[in-house]
Amino acid sequence: MFDVVTDLRREVAALDFPLEIDGVDDARAQQSRLVSQLDDHLLPRLKELSTPAVVVIAGSTGAGKSTLLNSLLREEISEASVIRPTTREPVVVFNPADAEIVAGTPLVQTVRSVTNANVPRGIALLDAPDLDSVLEENRETAARLLEGADLWLFVTTAARYGDALPWKALEGAMQRGATVAMVLNRAPHASLKTVRGDLLNRLREHHMDNTPLFVVPDAGPHEGLLPATEVAAIERWLRTLGGADRARTVILRTLRGALAALPPWIEQLSEHVENQFRAGEQIHEVAEAALPPVAKDVRQAIESGKLAQGAVESQWSQLLRPARLDKAISRAGLARGSARRGRSRGASLLELVEAVRRAATATLTAAADDADAALRGALEQAPGGASLLTGIDEASARASREGSARAAVDFWIAQTTDRVGAIEATESKQNAAAVRAFGRDGLTALVLASAVGLAPAEELLGRLLGNAGRDLSPEVTSELADSAATLVDREILPTRRALLVPALADDAAVGLRVRLAELAQLT
Repeated sequence: MFDVVTDLRREVAALDFPLEIDGVDDARAQQSRLVSQLDDHLLPRLKELSTPAVVVIAGSTGAGKSTLLNSLLREEISEASVIRPTTREPVVVFNPADAEIVAGTPLVQTVRSVTNANVPRGIALLDAPDLDSVLEENRETAARLLEGADLWLFVTTAARYGDALPWKALEGAMQRGATVAMVLNRAPHASLKTVRGDLLNRLREHHMDNTPLFVVPDAGPHEGLLPATEVAAIERWLRTLGGADRARTVILRTLRGALAALPPWIEQLSEHVENQFRAGEQIHEVAEAALPPVAKDVRQAIESGKLAQGAVESQWSQLLRPARLDKAISRAGLARGSARRGRSRGASLLELVEAVRRAATATLTAAADDADAALRGALEQAPGGASLLTGIDEASARASREGSARAAVDFWIAQTTDRVGAIEATESKQNAAAVRAFGRDGLTALVLASAVGLAPAEELLGRLLGNAGRDLSPEVTSELADSAATLVDREILPTRRALLVPALADDAAVGLRVRLAELAQLT
């Protein structure tokens, strides 16, 4: 009992309500009052220590129980293999700090026991034989271990969740008041929504609405541990489980009244937590929808050639005669000019490159600013969304966007320079003449100007390099458009990070629900 209430106190104190939505002030007030109630009244009266609660990992043959256990512990504890999909030898694993408490209990005398520091204190994880094992001895062992379990972590798959035997066993567990959680293992992505929905309906039909359901994606045939991210939600759930005191009947007699008042309180807090999750989902939805139109607009502006209007066109006009761009092609159709002339042209055309750089940077910066404005507008309309805008230094944010735009354009120009550098002068007379008459820098300037929509540059580039030049220009245009779209998309990253906090996770209320179930068993 002491562990249950202590863990409840920890869960309640750790609650966070980051989004300023309707009811959030009430939620924080309820949280504060409940912590005070537990600190001042209940906990001082609870002095008994709890023994570790046994969490049995159960399921049908081939469900992946042993692999799941090993992955949770980050160690090969229970033998698992795709070629031996059955648990033969039960094994119990507990925290080394609980070894003294566990020593001498019937549990460790009947099954192989192992210590592992990744097991939360106060619980013992038991990998039981398969419920449907072909060996009668294994089935009997599984049934005996499940009878004595405090909590069940039931593992199934998309192919086996409809089997009758596991549901019969689960009904027995619920009748005994055991806490149950379910793992849908090896869930195929293509049918996940359908399978999960059907499984939730079955849980409701069996009056198991509050049963936590965890989904582990299908990793395909493999051996070894699952990635830590795939079992993180289950690990968090296990850490909410504390050792249950099996000798708490006397304490319950004196505390029944106080304990009876806790469930409605916890239910209300759980609802507030789930309201935060739902608000976070809505914020995520509107935020994600705000940026695609901005990305589309900037892409259209770049691909339509608007960037060439104004400064780039003016710079071209100023360079036309000094760089002899109007006399760059001979009657034979080849570039005209010596290597010396090419170096001179290249130096002159660097001013054109700078004009393109300024135009592209201004466009990308404006797109990032538009993305920021669109995102802000969306967040301000969503309940709780304005919470994510507090504490932002506008001047620093604007400078950061401008810096990112400059960096993106510099990288784009560097990429284009590399592309031009890869042109083989020896491949044809046309290429050789173009490289000689304009130099690599001059050709780079023409490609960049053409890519932002300067028609004379595009025409000259085609005459200098033929189809290779004509094909190169739209590719470089596309690269700039992609960079702009990426810059727009990056504006949502702070919002995504803000929504990834544990308080807004879909399992944020699991700890409270577990405590509620434990209290229900005790009262």
